[in-house]
Amino acid sequence: MNTTVNTLDATMAVVVGVLFALGFYLMLQRSLMRILLGFILLGHGTNLLLLVAGGTPGSPPVVEGKTTDPARVADPLPQAMALTSIVITFGLTAFLVALAFRSWRQSGHDEVRDDVEDRRIGTARERAGSDAAPERDGGDGGASPKEHR
Repeated sequence: MNTTVNTLDATMAVVVGVLFALGFYLMLQRSLMRILLGFILLGHGTNLLLLVAGGTPGSPPVVEGKTTDPARVADPLPQAMALTSIVITFGLTAFLVALAFRSWRQSGHDEVRDDVEDRRIGTARERAGSDAAPERDGGDGGASPKEHR
């Protein structure tokens, strides 16, 4: 079995990797427009990955009423998956654009703010954890957190 790496395959692997890396980096930002751009890059990377995974192009299954050799026929599954990915990416992109526009209209910027309620619950949980830790070491028999309140 001869497994040589084609230059085009290596180039496409690098391009897919760069698209995924940039997409994930942008999705970790606080600006909704950067999140949107990161999602678009992830969608393009996914489409490219699906098309590259399909392998070399083959011949169509039916040409002028004659069937071709099944070993030489192109696999339609990666193309169908790429089309499905395009539709899903378009729908989620439209949703994220609407979300960013509404956020900009309401607050004047598209930056995602911290959730105050989430922060309050997190600090309460940290305080409960720090209060309960010394008592557990003191041998209280493993009382439940409700008993520590």
